[in-house]
Amino acid sequence: MWEPDGAEGPVGKFGVLLDDGSVPGPVYIDMGSGGHVPGFTDWWLYNGSGRRPLASRMRAVCECGWSGAATYPIDWTRVEENEPHRYDTSGPEQDRESHTRDVVAGAVPVPEDVAHLISQLRQRLDEIEASDTLTVLRIVAELDSIVDTEGSYAAREARLTHTDQEIAAALGSTEKAATARLRRYARHRYI
Repeated sequence: MWEPDGAEGPVGKFGVLLDDGSVPGPVYIDMGSGGHVPGFTDWWLYNGSGRRPLASRMRAVCECGWSGAATYPIDWTRVEENEPHRYDTSGPEQDRESHTRDVVAGAVPVPEDVAHLISQLRQRLDEIEASDTLTVLRIVAELDSIVDTEGSYAAREARLTHTDQEIAAALGSTEKAATARLRRYARHRYI
């Protein structure tokens, strides 16, 4: 899986396709620990062993619903059973990075002076953290109080005039992550 840098952007992974172009469902693996049998969608599990489907191609996919148009053949003779992460997945990775850039480019820009302040704050917190974690904790508490007030008010106002999809796009986020963020802000006094 690919996690976004910084904000809660789209989370991606490798998706697989069968020979007929269909997307297989999860692979269920009985762990022998009760009635629950978990399902997994890691690409290397679709290797045709046992009763698993055999994937012939992979592509980048994202939790936001996007799927890469380009697909890449899987050469199962080159996939190491115990180290599938060594297989060349650079094609889907590049597609995913391109998708992430597109999502971030669609976000509302942070004013340049504020972006500079945030960058300075991150750098300063990193410097302080090495020697004084209590001071870092105090600074974060101050930031939390700003988020409590400003975040709840902004979230309430945004929800009055924008859809969840518009808010997620503005944040460079997925709807799921944006909704969770707004719900967290809703616990505060203005919503």
